[in-house]
Amino acid sequence: MLEKLGFIPIGDIIKNKSIQNFLFLAIIQSSNVLISIISMPLLIQGIGVDQFGLVNLSLSVIVLLNILVGFGYNLSAPREVAVNQNDKTALSHLLSNIFSAKILLAAFATLLILLGVFGFDLFKEYQLILVYSVLLLFSEATLPLWFFQGMEKMKLVSIANIFSKLLFLMGIVLFIHSPGLSKWVNFMMGFSGLLINLFLLAYIHTLLEIRFYRPQLSAIWASLKENVLFFFSNLTGYISVNGGLIIFSFFAGAETLGMYSLAERVVMVLRLFPSMIIQAIFPNASKLYKKDEKSFYRFLGLVYKRVLLFGAVIATLAYLSAPWIILVLSRSELSESVLYLQLLSPLLFLSCLNIPNITMMLVADLKQLLFKASWMMCLYMIIVASILTYYFGGIGLCFGILSTEIVAYIICMVLLRTRNRKLFNGFYS
Repeated sequence: MLEKLGFIPIGDIIKNKSIQNFLFLAIIQSSNVLISIISMPLLIQGIGVDQFGLVNLSLSVIVLLNILVGFGYNLSAPREVAVNQNDKTALSHLLSNIFSAKILLAAFATLLILLGVFGFDLFKEYQLILVYSVLLLFSEATLPLWFFQGMEKMKLVSIANIFSKLLFLMGIVLFIHSPGLSKWVNFMMGFSGLLINLFLLAYIHTLLEIRFYRPQLSAIWASLKENVLFFFSNLTGYISVNGGLIIFSFFAGAETLGMYSLAERVVMVLRLFPSMIIQAIFPNASKLYKKDEKSFYRFLGLVYKRVLLFGAVIATLAYLSAPWIILVLSRSELSESVLYLQLLSPLLFLSCLNIPNITMMLVADLKQLLFKASWMMCLYMIIVASILTYYFGGIGLCFGILSTEIVAYIICMVLLRTRNRKLFNGFYS
């Protein structure tokens, strides 16, 4: 009815590729949020707060190594797929080379973990949990999200993600009932993801008629060299955003770490929203930037205004509902976790500030600029968060993480203005 009256062009909205990408990415992240909400109280009751903190700490190490496995392909590969959407031969070679590269990187990352655990006796409190978590590396290596994103066909991969999370949740309910079973938590997450990814690869091969060729070592090496800056940008970006738990582990015991980990898990789920927006608009933004820069700036500005409003609302709701959220997740009143969650709640809004800067760097292929901004932000975070954590504990860490987002925004603004004045003025003027 509204569409007939002309108030809201619902049909046009639904057909928009960027909005479709966002909706399906939202489904993926929403399912991740829902499963996290359901699984957290089950895990805390099953393995205890201290083991829950160690499981999360292991997961943080694995996710850090997953940056190595991804090696920036999440930024470069969707663009390559989008350019070659109608060329099955090119897509076949692209798919074969990228998957081969990522599997080799996953094997290398696994070797690093095994060497650290059995060779140098690192990660003493959670060695067994970490070793059982390596399956997550191969789950990341075989995830074809970047392919479906570039093809702008996100429906199937969003449904597959839901099945993967449901399998993981079912495993927790059926098998995780004591602290001694904590080593299986991340293993089950990796197993369910890997299983679903294999079905997606079978779909790509049979129904989309994309062949898997023998990998070309020269092409793999060339792509790795091309993605080096993207890899370091992702790595430093991850450390800046998620390195707080690792830093805190040097200053706090397992129980306190679990308290902080519970609050951080909630905030970091919300923190995925800005990156989800960038992934959703990236294919269309790239096309607009090449065809019509004015349309690109208008499009980015419209997205930015709506994202800032949404981010402010969600951040406020997270602050006000922090006691209820912690009570629901832990089924107990953990005042320390509530405090951490309230302090970190503005993070969602602050992280939204940088969306146009990152998008402009990506569409203009400013890899060196993005890398420079990332390592500067990372260096600031490590120094400031470590100092504040040493003197003020978890509260200091929260303020260090919040200030990192503000500094990151300022750094990107200054770099864009000084290194690419045309791009900066095109959007901000």
